[in-house]
Amino acid sequence: MTDLTLYHNPRCSKSRGALELLEARGLAPTVVRYLETPLNAAQIQALLGKLGLSARQLLRTGEDEYKSLNLSDPSLSESQLINAIAAHPKLMERPILETADKAVIGRPPENVLEILP
Repeated sequence: MTDLTLYHNPRCSKSRGALELLEARGLAPTVVRYLETPLNAAQIQALLGKLGLSARQLLRTGEDEYKSLNLSDPSLSESQLINAIAAHPKLMERPILETADKAVIGRPPENVLEILP
Protein backbone atom coordinates (compact mmCIF):
# COMPACT_ATOMS: atom_id res chain seq x y z
CA MET A 1 0.00 0.00 0.00
CA THR A 2 1.65 3.21 -1.10
CA ASP A 3 -1.15 5.72 -0.63
CA LEU A 4 -0.72 6.45 3.08
CA THR A 5 -0.50 9.89 4.66
CA LEU A 6 0.23 10.35 8.34
CA TYR A 7 -0.65 13.72 9.87
CA HIS A 8 2.08 13.78 12.45
CA ASN A 9 3.42 15.79 15.37
CA PRO A 10 6.88 14.43 16.26
CA ARG A 11 6.57 15.84 19.79
CA CYS A 12 3.53 13.61 20.46
CA SER A 13 4.19 10.12 21.81
CA LYS A 14 1.00 8.74 20.21
CA SER A 15 2.03 10.17 16.86
CA ARG A 16 5.54 8.73 17.12
CA GLY A 17 4.05 5.39 18.16
CA ALA A 18 1.78 5.28 15.11
CA LEU A 19 4.68 6.04 12.78
CA GLU A 20 6.78 3.31 14.43
CA LEU A 21 3.95 0.77 13.98
CA LEU A 22 3.69 1.59 10.28
CA GLU A 23 7.44 1.49 9.73
CA ALA A 24 7.69 -1.84 11.58
CA ARG A 25 5.33 -3.24 8.92
CA GLY A 26 7.57 -1.95 6.15
CA LEU A 27 5.26 0.95 5.32
CA ALA A 28 6.59 4.39 4.54
CA PRO A 29 3.70 6.86 4.74
CA THR A 30 3.94 10.39 3.48
CA VAL A 31 4.47 12.27 6.73
CA VAL A 32 2.78 15.65 6.99
CA ARG A 33 3.90 17.70 9.95
CA TYR A 34 0.59 19.49 10.13
CA LEU A 35 1.79 22.09 12.64
CA GLU A 36 4.39 23.26 10.10
CA THR A 37 2.19 22.68 7.03
CA PRO A 38 -1.38 23.28 8.22
CA LEU A 39 -4.35 21.89 6.36
CA ASN A 40 -6.77 24.38 4.85
CA ALA A 41 -10.51 24.27 5.49
CA ALA A 42 -11.23 22.22 2.34
CA GLN A 43 -8.59 19.64 3.26
CA ILE A 44 -10.00 19.37 6.79
CA GLN A 45 -13.52 18.95 5.40
CA ALA A 46 -12.33 16.13 3.12
CA LEU A 47 -10.45 14.48 5.98
CA LEU A 48 -13.55 14.65 8.19
CA GLY A 49 -15.50 12.87 5.44
CA LYS A 50 -12.96 10.03 5.42
CA LEU A 51 -12.95 9.90 9.21
CA GLY A 52 -16.74 9.93 9.42
CA LEU A 53 -16.52 12.55 12.16
CA SER A 54 -17.77 16.05 12.80
CA ALA A 55 -15.32 18.91 13.28
CA ARG A 56 -16.21 18.98 16.98
CA GLN A 57 -15.02 15.36 17.30
CA LEU A 58 -11.66 16.32 15.76
CA LEU A 59 -10.98 19.04 18.33
CA ARG A 60 -8.41 18.68 21.08
CA THR A 61 -10.42 20.13 23.95
CA GLY A 62 -7.45 20.43 26.31
CA GLU A 63 -5.62 23.00 24.20
CA ASP A 64 -5.46 26.62 25.36
CA GLU A 65 -6.86 27.75 22.00
CA TYR A 66 -9.96 25.62 22.57
CA LYS A 67 -10.71 27.59 25.72
CA SER A 68 -9.62 31.02 24.50
CA LEU A 69 -11.67 30.73 21.30
CA ASN A 70 -14.68 29.43 23.27
CA LEU A 71 -14.98 26.42 20.98
CA SER A 72 -17.14 24.61 23.52
CA ASP A 73 -19.98 26.94 22.45
CA PRO A 74 -22.62 24.56 21.00
CA SER A 75 -23.95 27.28 18.69
CA LEU A 76 -20.75 27.28 16.60
CA SER A 77 -21.30 25.85 13.13
CA GLU A 78 -19.33 23.05 11.51
CA SER A 79 -17.78 25.64 9.21
CA GLN A 80 -16.70 27.83 12.11
CA LEU A 81 -15.06 24.87 13.85
CA ILE A 82 -13.28 23.79 10.66
CA ASN A 83 -12.00 27.34 10.18
CA ALA A 84 -10.75 27.37 13.78
CA ILE A 85 -8.82 24.13 13.17
CA ALA A 86 -7.37 25.54 9.95
CA ALA A 87 -6.25 28.71 11.74
CA HIS A 88 -4.97 26.83 14.81
CA PRO A 89 -3.72 23.40 13.66
CA LYS A 90 -2.75 22.51 17.22
CA LEU A 91 -6.48 21.95 17.79
CA MET A 92 -6.56 18.91 15.50
CA GLU A 93 -6.44 15.44 17.06
CA ARG A 94 -3.35 13.47 16.18
CA PRO A 95 -2.05 11.37 14.66
CA ILE A 96 -4.32 10.72 11.70
CA LEU A 97 -3.61 8.08 9.08
CA GLU A 98 -5.27 8.67 5.73
CA THR A 99 -5.65 6.31 2.78
CA ALA A 100 -7.31 6.97 -0.55
CA ASP A 101 -10.78 6.46 0.88
CA LYS A 102 -10.53 6.21 4.67
CA ALA A 103 -8.86 7.82 7.66
CA VAL A 104 -8.50 7.02 11.34
CA ILE A 105 -7.26 8.85 14.43
CA GLY A 106 -4.35 6.95 15.96
CA ARG A 107 -5.45 7.17 19.58
CA PRO A 108 -4.32 4.67 20.65
CA PRO A 109 -1.62 4.31 17.98
CA GLU A 110 -2.79 0.77 17.17
CA ASN A 111 -5.92 2.28 15.62
CA VAL A 112 -3.91 3.07 12.48
CA LEU A 113 -3.75 -0.67 11.79
CA GLU A 114 -7.55 -0.78 11.36
CA ILE A 115 -7.45 0.70 7.86
CA LEU A 116 -4.50 -1.28 6.54
CA PRO A 117 -5.23 -4.21 4.23
